[in-house]
Amino acid sequence: MDDYPLLDLFLTMLFFFLWIMWFFLLFRVIMDIFRDDDLSGWGKAGWMIFCLVLPFIGVLVYVIARGKGMGQRDIQRSQQAEAAFQEYVRKAAAQNPSGTGGTDELARLAELHKSGSLTDEEFAQAKAKFLAST
Repeated sequence: MDDYPLLDLFLTMLFFFLWIMWFFLLFRVIMDIFRDDDLSGWGKAGWMIFCLVLPFIGVLVYVIARGKGMGQRDIQRSQQAEAAFQEYVRKAAAQNPSGTGGTDELARLAELHKSGSLTDEEFAQAKAKFLAST
């Protein structure tokens, strides 16, 4: 253990952390290049070649030149995802306007059957009708 002092361990951890962060930034730039609808195919190819041939310079130039757009595109994508989720919730709520789930309806039928308000035959018919409608 004397061959590897504590400071060297901290420096190794720092370099490892920076290496991981570098890959994170590189993949983030590559994802942004492919997701950007404003770039033409030749523009995407050019940025990819630049980032792969000269990775450090290419990524830093991309972040300097198009970094603000990266953030705006992320915000736009998350707003679109939120709007799609809200639309899904509205459609799901429109299909069930009472706000109760199917299990609530089946539980209500079971209670009516248990209390004797519904015969076995009526309960079976109501259950089949409910299951056919869902």
